[in-house]
Amino acid sequence: MAFPLIAAALGLAEFAPVIARWMGGDNAENVAHQVIEIAKMVTNQTDPVEASKALAENSLLIAEFQKEVIKIEAELELQLLNDRKSARERDIALAQAGRQNTRADVMVLSAAVGLVTCLGTLVHYAGSLPGEAVGIISTIAGIFGSCLKDAYTFEFGSSRGSREKDSLVAMMRKE
Repeated sequence: MAFPLIAAALGLAEFAPVIARWMGGDNAENVAHQVIEIAKMVTNQTDPVEASKALAENSLLIAEFQKEVIKIEAELELQLLNDRKSARERDIALAQAGRQNTRADVMVLSAAVGLVTCLGTLVHYAGSLPGEAVGIISTIAGIFGSCLKDAYTFEFGSSRGSREKDSLVAMMRKE
């Protein structure tokens, strides 16, 4: 049942591209259901395909759909911020108790060692590795790099763009 729901929601991403970003992970089915319900509500249709057709024919409906999708995005961003907030609060509590977050330290160190190992392998064996191996090792290096990026974002806060998104979410909560 999840696949047709997600496929239908992805079809609606034509009208609100941010939808595609949400169609992975544990929450994808729930978000897909919300997106489809919004499309059906905005267009007064009972079928997602008909709702999509109605959106394609009416720019005012698209604008209304996008407005409602932005509300979902705000909710999802708040959930993410709250999740990070509780994790940061845990780290603060550990530090105040005089304890180290060994698990986090091991995770960051492992990601750094993995990244350096992948890059070292690529440099050292550049001439003798087949293209497929280079592609796989590069992908793994990218994953380790992403892990480090997430750790830095967690430790040092969000980027300017994320702060602007946080401001937008805060404004929407006031409406």
